[in-house]
Amino acid sequence: MQQTVQFSGIIPPVSTIFSADGQFDKHGTAALIDDMISAGVDGLFFLGSGGEFSQLNAEERKAIARFTIDHVNRRVPVLIGTGGTNARETIELSQHAQQAGADGIVVINPYYWKVSEQNLIHYFQQVADSVTLPVILYNFPALTGQDLSPTLVKTLADSRRNIVGIKDTIDSIAHLRSMILTVKPAHPHFSVLCGYDDHLFNTLLLGGDGAISASGNFAPQLSVKLRQAFRDGDLDQAAHYHQTLLQIPQIYQLDTPFVNVIKEAIVLCGRPVSTHVLPPAQPLDDARKTQLKSLLQQLKLC
Repeated sequence: MQQTVQFSGIIPPVSTIFSADGQFDKHGTAALIDDMISAGVDGLFFLGSGGEFSQLNAEERKAIARFTIDHVNRRVPVLIGTGGTNARETIELSQHAQQAGADGIVVINPYYWKVSEQNLIHYFQQVADSVTLPVILYNFPALTGQDLSPTLVKTLADSRRNIVGIKDTIDSIAHLRSMILTVKPAHPHFSVLCGYDDHLFNTLLLGGDGAISASGNFAPQLSVKLRQAFRDGDLDQAAHYHQTLLQIPQIYQLDTPFVNVIKEAIVLCGRPVSTHVLPPAQPLDDARKTQLKSLLQQLKLC
């Protein structure tokens, strides 16, 4: 069995850029990708929550996956989000991601029905069996209504060699700690990646592997430098970056869903891209744009 962590470090969940008429903006997305790679990220995750996957149909998701994989062109590992509300489409998108050259897939649990633990295990096993790619589980109970517990995750890691990690998007260090202590002793190669910016430092301190968090779109240097300082043993410097990341969640509170906030932050931090978002999300209004600019200035990010 592979004994090194396959996916680690800072892997931003990339915003999908759309033109004003709602079409996929290849130029804007490519520029954003290049910015993040230049900032030293360790990988890129496309078609997650911030990538607005839930507002896209299967063919749109395939087209975006193909383009982004080709544009990254092996410069960093690429993860493609393939999860949804039904197994058939998830398997179809997962197999497409493999054919298109992805390095792994990220699979959220079905988020309409509540699913029994037995059915949930079977669902993830079906998806893992449909590809040879590594599978990252995606836990986001605030949106799915159902938590992937550490014991369930260990059961899945025990059962399939290609289930190799988790994006744990939960505002709980206790949950991350339990995930690390439950799964990693049996599977040292299993990646535990936090989904919230302000949990990166503690995740690393606990023996986790990094973050898949939204600030990587507009301020990737914060997480990249924090992780580098941590790896260098400079905990004072890591804590310095952590103090800034602790303030990031107040930005996301400006609207729900906050995909519009992320895109406006990208522009304010120096990358002029279209800030169009797909409905039911709406453009950020002028008052909240002003608030966002003030917050970013306070954090010295723009």
